[in-house]
Amino acid sequence: MLVAPLLFERLRLPGIVGLILAGVVVGPNGLGLLARNETIVLLGTVGLLFLMFMAGLETSLDDLKYNANKAVIFGLATFSIPMVLGTGSMLLLGYSWLASILVASCFATHTLLALPILTKLGIMRSQPVTATLGGTLITNVLGLLVLAVVVKAHGGNLTLNFWLFLIPALAIYTFATLWGVPKLGRWFFRQFGHDESAEFIFVLATLFVVSFVAGRIEIEPIIGAFLAGIAITELIPQFSPLMNRIQFIGNTLFVPFFLISVGMLIDPLILIKEPKSLLIAVVMIAAELLSKFLAAWGPGKFFGFQFPSIMVMFGLSVAQAASTLAAITVAYNIKLVDQLTVNGIIAMILVTCVASPWITERWGKDVNPQASSSIDESESVQPLAQRVLVPVANPNTEDNLLNLALILAKTADGTLLPLHVLSDNAGRVAPEARMLQTQLLAAAETIAHAAACDVETIGRVDDAIDRGITRTASERNATLIICGWKGYSTTRDNFFGNVIDNVLRRSDVPVLISRFPQPIKNTGRVLFAAADQQTSLVAFQQTVTLAKNIATELKATLELVMLVTSPGSSPFNPESVGLSSDTPVSLIRGNFVRKVSQMLQMDDLLILTAHTQPNSLLGLPGQLVQPEAIARIHPDTSMIVVHFPTHL
Repeated sequence: MLVAPLLFERLRLPGIVGLILAGVVVGPNGLGLLARNETIVLLGTVGLLFLMFMAGLETSLDDLKYNANKAVIFGLATFSIPMVLGTGSMLLLGYSWLASILVASCFATHTLLALPILTKLGIMRSQPVTATLGGTLITNVLGLLVLAVVVKAHGGNLTLNFWLFLIPALAIYTFATLWGVPKLGRWFFRQFGHDESAEFIFVLATLFVVSFVAGRIEIEPIIGAFLAGIAITELIPQFSPLMNRIQFIGNTLFVPFFLISVGMLIDPLILIKEPKSLLIAVVMIAAELLSKFLAAWGPGKFFGFQFPSIMVMFGLSVAQAASTLAAITVAYNIKLVDQLTVNGIIAMILVTCVASPWITERWGKDVNPQASSSIDESESVQPLAQRVLVPVANPNTEDNLLNLALILAKTADGTLLPLHVLSDNAGRVAPEARMLQTQLLAAAETIAHAAACDVETIGRVDDAIDRGITRTASERNATLIICGWKGYSTTRDNFFGNVIDNVLRRSDVPVLISRFPQPIKNTGRVLFAAADQQTSLVAFQQTVTLAKNIATELKATLELVMLVTSPGSSPFNPESVGLSSDTPVSLIRGNFVRKVSQMLQMDDLLILTAHTQPNSLLGLPGQLVQPEAIARIHPDTSMIVVHFPTHL
């Protein structure tokens, strides 16, 4: 069973099909090695909830903000057309109305199996893709609601009292989940953000509590699991160790039990005993492919999309997996459908999971990406994070700095370089200091491995901390340095300079001076503030793309704040630096520190820029005057100051 998904993936077939077939082989209808007893059912139920939870994690309400009208139209089309064709097809096969509607709802939902291909092709933010992503949320939610209603109708409980209870209860429940869980999560991560075990326990507790409450208001718990995933996804960066841990536990433990339990429901001998099962599978596959194609072709033509774009929408929306398996399992458990139907659904999943990636890649190559900006992100930002050096010295701030570095390094497929420098300027290094160095670097390596990022830990002894950092950056070919910052300077620092000031003067690569009084995962908005006279600089363009990548991975909104320095300045166009045209841009005049401080809110991440002034008297410190002033006004606000060397 363990090697089944690996073998299927080597054959370029979905691994989930391998696990289902493994369940067929070892189950009561195969070799009879395992019985589908209470333990298997219990583990399968947990796996089902986890599967829907992870489907919710991959769904973002922000997708509805891009091409909202197109997303709504496509979402309704890709739900209603499969519902109509699917219901009619199953009625012709002799199914009851309730069974036909439920099977049709399986056709209506879909899983974004081919999503990684879009990133590789660079069309993730093209209009057809954003419309499909937004429509996915709509059709999956509607499909799960149909499931809830059909289950009640099958039990004879679809009365007026049910509707009078369900509608307000569902509205309150959905609002409480989508609004309350993020609020509670941010508070929890703020209080216990340094305890990785506590974070994971909170995620599991959220999944099971929200699913339990769903059952209490008489809807299927899988709907609660799906909503829990949508609610909590904005708190978990895509490349964070926590997200990697959730996906690892789900994909290697819980979900396989569910897929194997589904396989145990299948009786392969039915194909011989009941030839009708083959007819059912063919009808299901044909109805699914035709309905999903029409749902993509109709809106695509209405939107004026070219044929390759329509085929990308079709390829993305044709795959069946998570929601389909969840719905058919529930239907089988309440004896609404039989093994013939389960066999047909599995065949449909196999065909669509093979077709979806092929269709998406075949026609995705012909889709024009979003209009290119004046900068090429692949040439400007990715090299910036190819080798990210992170000096670690304080266990209390290490996690946030490393998480920021991981976000940037993973985005560029780069390498993390955790560094700890010991100074021997005062004499021999104490054994306790060496022990602390080993512990800090070991913790950093653990975090990097948890996020599946390449890592090279570096322990160094040097005559000064700042020289050790800059020398290591040069020796290890670092492309970016990320330093922690307390947010203020002492009188001695202001006159003689501190470690950060010296690193800024000596560094030949960009430096991110970062302070995180709050966990980085709590970031709700990234605010990039700069003067309009900086917009023509390469450093400004790189910082914009850096801010965009950070906001994307933290699932936060991005806003620009531009200080107008001259009355004749032309309006700033976000598209000129690779941002969407609807990116909020605020123009301010007057005192920069005061104006920016007035705009800051809780859970903001402020990004500023700084440059070394080569002609400043004696090169004395002064790079962080404005950031320090803002930090003193807002001591709880996270901040990144992006410093570029003079040649940039």
